[in-house]
Amino acid sequence: MPSGIYAVLIADVVASSTRADVRALLGKKLAAASKRHLDQKLIRLPYSVTAGDEFQTVAGELPSLPALLLDLRSLLQPLSLRLGIGIGRISDRIRPPVNRLSGEAFQFARRAIESIKSGRLFKFEVLTAFASRNEDFDSTINLIYGLHDTLVLQITPKQWETIGTMEGLTPTRSGSIEGMIAKRSILGRPRLGRAARRLQLDTSTVSRNLKRGYYWQLMETARIAGSFIGRTFD
Repeated sequence: MPSGIYAVLIADVVASSTRADVRALLGKKLAAASKRHLDQKLIRLPYSVTAGDEFQTVAGELPSLPALLLDLRSLLQPLSLRLGIGIGRISDRIRPPVNRLSGEAFQFARRAIESIKSGRLFKFEVLTAFASRNEDFDSTINLIYGLHDTLVLQITPKQWETIGTMEGLTPTRSGSIEGMIAKRSILGRPRLGRAARRLQLDTSTVSRNLKRGYYWQLMETARIAGSFIGRTFD
């Protein structure tokens, strides 16, 4: 990764005005997500609410971005998120608070999330957008995540609960995104059994919820997108 190239994440809650408890729920879930993702080195700074229902952070290594995005969506359920990711330089020393930092990565992240809100990217609904100096990268990664989000928008709360339980049984941190995916594949059957016991369901029900919730497609997206990001910015 070129020296000084970082990923900034700006996120907000979809339809937050319809939830009276959104600020309290968001604060509680972000505190837990910050601890988990700092421990796993997926983020460099704690998540910080910067305005209303919007929060920001600086991500860890670029190839781990897709794993971070998937885990964040799972951890913050039932809140649905728009995620804008900007890849570029940061002008300041990286230290909290995140809202005191500046640079093109923040500008790109802002551009990305605004493109989601305005519906400029595609003629279909998306929840994730990237922006960087590399237009070819942006067009490809945004198409990948546009198709990915078509699946995400169909996942039910029960399916998210099953996905979250599976993800919680295996640490996300690994030497590479490929290693993380491989560990989940190898441990698939034992994890299914443990998830079933935790959810008080039979293994076949857990397996069915994962398939209907597109869990394996989400994992493949994380693997392929992580590798693509790593190659692009290596």
